[in-house]
Amino acid sequence: MQARELKVPGAFEFTPRTFPDSRGVFVSPFQGDVFADATGHRLTVAQTNHSRSRRGSIRGLHFSEVPVGQAKYVYCPSGALLDFVVDVRVGSPTFGVWDAVQLDPVDFRAVYVPEGIAHGFVALADDTVISYLCSIGYSPGTEHGITPLDEELALPWPADIEPILSEKDMTAPTLAEAAASGLLPKYEDCLARYAELRG
Repeated sequence: MQARELKVPGAFEFTPRTFPDSRGVFVSPFQGDVFADATGHRLTVAQTNHSRSRRGSIRGLHFSEVPVGQAKYVYCPSGALLDFVVDVRVGSPTFGVWDAVQLDPVDFRAVYVPEGIAHGFVALADDTVISYLCSIGYSPGTEHGITPLDEELALPWPADIEPILSEKDMTAPTLAEAAASGLLPKYEDCLARYAELRG
């Protein structure tokens, strides 16, 4: 498995080896030792999530409060999606920077989204499935979002896809509005959390 840090520091793309044969294919989308070598800590999994989306569905951009925050390790076992990470850590040298990775069951890439980073994706095909390994369980009072259609972020949503959003995501604040309201995580709190994870 290969690991590559994304433009958002602390977020990683992981690309495993695949083993196809006459029966199909075998792959390990998550490998703990490679993950620990790349990030400097182990991933504690408290909850797994699974969603299925129709083409054009956008989910996100979501993030959680820090401390403690929720980290995610995501991959796509069916369909195809364009996955986004956005640095929303106030005070970060890369605040507002984003990166994108296509996830699908061809290369079986995965993306690690650390605490304090916003995450979202768009389904590129019907019946697209995304699987999440989550470091903590869902905590509705500490989970927030910014609009994925923020014009200042200008994320490259595919032009040939009509976006489908939930009411919650459609009415979420822009990054600037979330920053002005004090909703976003602070960079120093995130650094403290990462140091805690590294022990």
